[in-house]
Amino acid sequence: MPEILFNVDHSKSMRDQDVPGHNRWHPDIPSVAMVKPGSEFRMECRDWTDCQVGNNDTANDVRDIDLTIPHMLSGPIGVEGAEPGDLLVVDILDLGPVPQQSGDAAGQGWGYTGIFAKANGGGFLTDYFPDAYKAIWDFHGQQAVSRHLPGIRFTGITHPGLFGTAPSAEMLARWNTREQALIDTDPNRVPPLAVPPDSNNALAGTATGDLATRIAAEGARTVPARENGGNHDIKNFTRGSRVYYPVYVKDAKLSGGDLHFSQGDGEITFCGAIEMGGFIDFHVDLIKGGMETYGISTNPVFIPGNVEPRYTEFLTFIGVSVDHDTDTNYYLDATLAYRRACLNAVEYFKKFGYSGEQAYLLLGSAPIEGRISGIVDIPNACCSLYVPTAMFDFDVRPSAAGPMKADRGQCAMAGA
Repeated sequence: MPEILFNVDHSKSMRDQDVPGHNRWHPDIPSVAMVKPGSEFRMECRDWTDCQVGNNDTANDVRDIDLTIPHMLSGPIGVEGAEPGDLLVVDILDLGPVPQQSGDAAGQGWGYTGIFAKANGGGFLTDYFPDAYKAIWDFHGQQAVSRHLPGIRFTGITHPGLFGTAPSAEMLARWNTREQALIDTDPNRVPPLAVPPDSNNALAGTATGDLATRIAAEGARTVPARENGGNHDIKNFTRGSRVYYPVYVKDAKLSGGDLHFSQGDGEITFCGAIEMGGFIDFHVDLIKGGMETYGISTNPVFIPGNVEPRYTEFLTFIGVSVDHDTDTNYYLDATLAYRRACLNAVEYFKKFGYSGEQAYLLLGSAPIEGRISGIVDIPNACCSLYVPTAMFDFDVRPSAAGPMKADRGQCAMAGA
């Protein structure tokens, strides 16, 4: 087994670990360990919310998540010889839930998917599903089942939602400036257009004193993907993947977390993956001067892993850039087209007895495939959503007999 360079005790908050992690991006967060190019090592990871969500049948915990706390990141790990302008080559060797443990922390044999309330982050379909809901998933080897979505079993594509290198001070300032400019276009929007720096619950790794205070005040929130990588939420970023990260600071400073047991393309509920804590094994190397050599200057490049379930039959839903609620046409709007494909899938699965919320949770967590299928035929962009039929224990294909409607239970809901 590779050497463990970042340990997590899942009975404790990330803040109370012997070596705490961090939940902001900042160049001055100290490295917790140094490795040489060619090294292999393991990082243990805490659930992204620091385990604010429990294995229960209420969504009150999802509704009430304090979003100043995420994401809980392990690291940073410094790489000797890494300098700005290099490419950090990161291979994912292995990853998974917390090994040989059961318990109250996500990743200890179970995980969860949440629909965030519109007032607290929302999701891709938040205007249609504005309240908080949740599904708990139990892990059985590579497969997941849920008491909140009966009749479904699928093989997950386990992957990290969030990994990246540290930004330079100049890049951090640019992030904060441009995102604040976006916020200023509609400062009272719910959910907000972006999330600015916030010192509340900021965790600065092993930094202390004035340095920790400055990191808390300046550090960028970890919600979106940016030039350094970050929260990409790519479901095929799994075992066997190789990522070429731009290096912006000395030693590169690799950090990450937000492990997922499974996810659909887009992670559409915002907490749409099956969230968990666990472990991830890396191999790292360097390409000196690689950013200029390969023209990789603004975002990472990656080679996806080849570990995925062999689903061969899909029920595919189409969406185009027409808002059917208002009968309004938009010009080549792929976001709207994908939203309509998702809504079409939700309406379809409701015919089999699932609630809209259950269907929404399924599309965020199962290994569905989302594609931009047409982006040139004016005025309508076309997106498609591929749902594996084998994950249902009944036939979901259209037939003359009609849908097999049954009592499909219910997902966890928020109470008063």
